[in-house]
Amino acid sequence: MVFEDIYEMYWQKIFRLCMGYVNNSELAQDLAQETFIIVWQQLPKFRNESGIGTWIFRIASNTCLRQIEKEKKFTKTDLPFNLEEKKQESLEPQIQLLYQFISEMPETDRIIISLELEEIRQAEIAGIVGLSESNIRVRIHRIKEKLTKRFKENGY
Repeated sequence: MVFEDIYEMYWQKIFRLCMGYVNNSELAQDLAQETFIIVWQQLPKFRNESGIGTWIFRIASNTCLRQIEKEKKFTKTDLPFNLEEKKQESLEPQIQLLYQFISEMPETDRIIISLELEEIRQAEIAGIVGLSESNIRVRIHRIKEKLTKRFKENGY
């Protein structure tokens, strides 16, 4: 497969996956770009042992997890205390809230629900996350219940 075709096919999906991790559109865009740099560099070594999409989502997930680890090491007390956090305004409020709720979940739940929202087959999600398909089904059900509860608590 040609890199340009892969990029066109997966860019939006990878961006949304990254949004689920970081809930920040600029950072999500940077992480998606970083993902595709790795895909471009590693494409000649891709062995077709899994689907290309599974491989790309795994790279994106690892990229996002590395970013989260970097942020944990960064002391937030170094930031000026008088800055107001800016949010992405162009997203609908419910979608923005969904990304916020997803970003507050444990790492494994974030990737599972983000991939489910991208309509990735549950068998493929199981391969990406390293859990059984039945475990994925149960986790998706529980995650959806948690998200529904959070929306209800916020008046939606």
